[in-house]
Amino acid sequence: MLKKVESGIFFILGATLISALNGALTKILTEDISALEIVFLRNLIGIFIILYTLKHTAPKLTGGKFHMLFVRGLFGFMAMILFFYTIAVIPLGEAMTMNKTSPFFVTLLAYFILHEHLSKRTLFALLIGFLGVVFIARPFGMSFSYAHFLGILGGFFAAAAYTTIKKIKDIYDSRVIVLSFVVVGTLLPALLFLSAPLMDVPAPLRFLFPEFIMPGSLHVWLLIVLMAFISTLSQWLLTKAYSASNLSIIGVVSYANIPFGIGFGYMLGDSFPDTLTFTGILLIIFGGILVSKKRS
Repeated sequence: MLKKVESGIFFILGATLISALNGALTKILTEDISALEIVFLRNLIGIFIILYTLKHTAPKLTGGKFHMLFVRGLFGFMAMILFFYTIAVIPLGEAMTMNKTSPFFVTLLAYFILHEHLSKRTLFALLIGFLGVVFIARPFGMSFSYAHFLGILGGFFAAAAYTTIKKIKDIYDSRVIVLSFVVVGTLLPALLFLSAPLMDVPAPLRFLFPEFIMPGSLHVWLLIVLMAFISTLSQWLLTKAYSASNLSIIGVVSYANIPFGIGFGYMLGDSFPDTLTFTGILLIIFGGILVSKKRS
């Protein structure tokens, strides 16, 4: 029988592999439908999955802060649409790296909102992570990469969602929290689709207002359904991992989704990271490991 810590590593490796696979499926789907449509359909299916689990086993926690559920859903939706959009326009490994800046933002938000202490080691880790972002995005070149900026912004919203979860995890069942995310992540895209023909939005924001085109091929629908189910499986594996092992160990191993993402991206035609990009990825991983160890 596996030891507790070994089983935790096993679960988190499974979750990171599925996360990278989910990114690869997103990249494939963006060839046929928009990132916003992927978010909409994925979350719509997710609603039925979560409602089924709630019907099977009713939640025990009473709740009480409904507005926090909406805020969690809003932050989660923003994180997902920005993540999916960056997957569509930059290499998969880089998109996943930008998204993994979230632990740095979690640390900063915990300091300003939850009043947690920032040690010198944590500040050093934040500096290392920021330096890694500079190496990847190269803001001092001819132009700043808008896609990389959106990836970093997605990492911020993911961190905001995680911080919100910490505020409500003791009053709401985890499935209810996930339900708030998928419901908001369905309703907001629907509103954006309806308002798209009525608005003349600037080019940088057009990815938020695409035309809704119902998928017409079976393979697109199969990929969407597969995404919804493996995302649910990934969340289950994450929950098992964080329950079975030390948080610092899980935080460190969770960065395995970056090399997994680079591998899947390469198989889908992405170029392998150049020296500067690869150095930036390593710096972000190193900084994230320092933050994970500290926050344990």
